[in-house]
Parts: sequence; structure tokens; C-alpha cells
Amino acid sequence: MSEFLTALGDYAFLQTALLAGLLASVGCGVIGTFVVVKRIAFMAGGIAHSVLGGMGAALYFGLDPFAGALVAAILSALLIGAVRLAWKTQEDTMIGALWAIGMAIGVLFIAKTPGYASDLMSFLFGNILLVPTRELWLMAGLDLVLILTVALFYRQFLAVTFDEEFARLRGVPVTFFYLLLLCLVAVTVVLLIQVVGLILVIALLTLPAAIAGHYVRSLGVMMLVATLLGGLFTSLGLALSFGPDLPAGPTMILLAGGVYLASALLSHRLARHRALRRVTAA
Repeated sequence: MSEFLTALGDYAFLQTALLAGLLASVGCGVIGTFVVVKRIAFMAGGIAHSVLGGMGAALYFGLDPFAGALVAAILSALLIGAVRLAWKTQEDTMIGALWAIGMAIGVLFIAKTPGYASDLMSFLFGNILLVPTRELWLMAGLDLVLILTVALFYRQFLAVTFDEEFARLRGVPVTFFYLLLLCLVAVTVVLLIQVVGLILVIALLTLPAAIAGHYVRSLGVMMLVATLLGGLFTSLGLALSFGPDLPAGPTMILLAGGVYLASALLSHRLARHRALRRVTAA
């Protein structure tokens, strides 16, 4: 750890990586909370894996893969949302098909891109150490969009997340806000791909919020706690991976996964203890 702190003051790329992790944690906490509470992790996974098609196409045509990822993520979110609304009985199959098609398109584009496809592993598993400084501004801008949108439509998102039928009866345009929520998930996926890659993105999107959900019931507080946990996992994972020269993304996920398992066991024990106390008191 001391080696990392010393290097952090000397190397700009480490400072950029640390900032990228913290910026990604904002979307991870805010939107990950909705993903966990509404139980749409599989849909978020479909969006994440479809993104490779956009990244591969952008790389093939000489464009910014980050921009290609953003466009592909939003299009995938709208398509997956439409599938869920129109074909509920075949939802899982259709999302799985889109998931596979997006991955296949991306691999084909990357394979046909002239030169060595060195970026493929970075796309799949992330490489936070290679995030360019200019993309920090784009990440900060996307975070601002997420925060402002959620703040502006918080009550509507709350209603759609917990009870769509009740929201519809109250006159909330459920379809619009549902698709808007999926688009915010898409933006968050693009943020997190910079840090852990599209294979591991769902873990970082859901684990901090799931841990927070063990101990808090307020959606706003859950977002705050999940954001702080996301920042802790990305920062500490980066520090732990530096000395042994390990991949930073998988290290972050292992750290988050270990804390989640420990938290799940602890919350289960606490729940049993409370239940026993109620029985004893009665």
C-alpha cells in the first residue's frame, strides 16, 4: 500500500486511474441502486455485452470506441426495453439473443480492423491504467447527466421502480420513464467499462448497491452508501493490484465480491438474531 501511495504522487497515469474509478463509482451507486431494487441486472447485462458491437464498429471505422460504446449502449437499452414491454413471455430468450449478437458483431469488427487487436482484452476486462485524461471530462459529464436526471425525476423513478401499476394509475408515463431508466443504466455501463470492462461491469454495478441494501431501506441513503462503497472498492482494488502487478479490474471485483459475501452472512445472522429476540420477548 505504501508503494502505491508513493507512486501515486509520482505518476500521472495512476492519478488519472484513481479519478476514473471515483467518477465511475457515482454512476455505480446512483443507477446501481435502481438496478438492484428493480431486479433488472440481467437486462443491464444484456446492455453491457451488446456494447461490444458499438465499440468494435467504432474501432473499425477509426472513431472513438468510447463514443461507439455510448451509442450502442443507448440503442441496446431502448431495444431491450421494447422487447421487455412487447414480449414479456420471451423476455429472457430475446435479451440473451441480443447479448450474444452484440458480442459477435463486436468481435467480427475487431477481427477485421487493420493491425493487432490489442484493445479486445481491455474492452472485455477493462484497463483503468490506460484511461486517457480527456475521457475524465466525458465521464464527469456523464455523471452530471445521471445525477441531474435522477434528481429531476426522482419521484417518477421511485414509482416506476417499486410499483409500475400504481404509477400508471397515478398518471405517470411508465413506459417513458422505464425506457429512460434503462438509458441511464446504459450510460452507467459505459462509465464502468472504462474501469472493469464489459465482462465484469454487472458486478460493480450491483454489488455496492446490494451491500448497502443489507443495512439501509431509504433509496436515497442506499445510493449514497453504494457510491461510497464503489469508490472504496475501485480505489482499494487499484492500490492492492499495483504492488503484485495484477489486473486492476478483476482485483476490484474480487474485493467487492468478498465484502458482499461477508455482508450477506452478517446481515443474515443479524436478521436471525432479531427474529429470535422477538420470539423470546413474546
